[in-house]
Amino acid sequence: MTDVAVITDIISQHQIKKVIVGLPRSMDGSLGKQAEKVKAFTRKLCSHTEVPVEFRDERLTTVSAKRLMRAANTKRAKRKTRYDAIAAALILQGYLDEEH
Repeated sequence: MTDVAVITDIISQHQIKKVIVGLPRSMDGSLGKQAEKVKAFTRKLCSHTEVPVEFRDERLTTVSAKRLMRAANTKRAKRKTRYDAIAAALILQGYLDEEH
């Protein structure tokens, strides 16, 4: 099963109303190679679902996630596996804070 198929299945199963995608901009705000890959994947996803997709700037979310993990005294081995999940939570929380 492709990544797009997995995501569209999750959207259907959980009746998702909107998808928030982190866009990895450079520090100067420009879009680099990774951001272009994310946009290409998102275009592919959008062609398979009618659920709206919104990009969120993800600059410094990994830095913030690392600081939170250190502050929580999380063991080094666990930190590496959790950065992306925490960064994603920070992106979503930023979206929710702006919307309400």
